[in-house]
Amino acid sequence: MSNDDDLVAAVEQDWTTAPLSPERRAMLNFAVKLTRTPSAMNNSDVEDLRNVGFSDRDILDIVEVVAYYAYANRIADGLGIETEPWIPDD
Repeated sequence: MSNDDDLVAAVEQDWTTAPLSPERRAMLNFAVKLTRTPSAMNNSDVEDLRNVGFSDRDILDIVEVVAYYAYANRIADGLGIETEPWIPDD
């Protein structure tokens, strides 16, 4: 989806040091927190997204995508489905 191969490579290497816009960085910070520590989410996390320009609908979309991938991964893990060889384990 991106025509910027250097940006894609930087994100794949370490998104936290990639040259991302404030909006993308906020979205990824939110997604990582929701994935790793969902019980720690609070209103300030949503406000952080609003503060960089995300609408409530945008935030709902972000949450739904993160939740879907968590769900799909739990299903795959629960059934013992192995990932494709080209997908890193980390």
